[in-house]
Amino acid sequence: MSIPFVSRGFHGRRQRAEGARRLPPGQYLVDGFPVLSAGPTPRTPLDQWDFSIIGAMNQPQQWTWTEFQQLPRETITKDIHCVTKWSKLDTVWAGVSLDTLLEGIEPRGQYVLAFCDGGYTTNLPLADVTGGQAWIAFEYAGMPLAPEHGGPARLLVPHLYFWKSAKWVRGLRLLTEDERGFWESLGYHNYGDPWKEQRYRGD
Repeated sequence: MSIPFVSRGFHGRRQRAEGARRLPPGQYLVDGFPVLSAGPTPRTPLDQWDFSIIGAMNQPQQWTWTEFQQLPRETITKDIHCVTKWSKLDTVWAGVSLDTLLEGIEPRGQYVLAFCDGGYTTNLPLADVTGGQAWIAFEYAGMPLAPEHGGPARLLVPHLYFWKSAKWVRGLRLLTEDERGFWESLGYHNYGDPWKEQRYRGD
């Protein structure tokens, strides 16, 4: 009986080719999870943590950590892309969908501003955090989200550059007009689509 010949490099080449198709222009793959922050790492005790949705809406909402953990959770597997050009494929998170948090809320605008411990903010169209596109994540790779990666909870918006996935998030402010966040006011692109290389203003 003949034995079919299979090159030992076949699977590796196929995986590399698949990875290349999933890489936006100018990005490269990393095995680790780089840590990039604009300031010191906040460390908020869970008994002092809450999450709020405020602003242009019918009724402000707020959850303690315990209440937040009782909301329906999802497991999310997504590729992520940093504006500094690294990408990581098939990252696995657990968290609460923004669709769940916004259920029953009647926004009076089309924009949101995420605000965080440490003073960080970032702006997004409401359409980009609804429809199964965004979560408040509190686990990564089956473990509680580490503070250096934004724990106890961060915004996860994987279809945009990762600065939009704000670390140490504490809430969303619904806006009737767009308002630039921290990096956007310092020259980063207002939207941040990795596939269009929208890194900086004017891209």
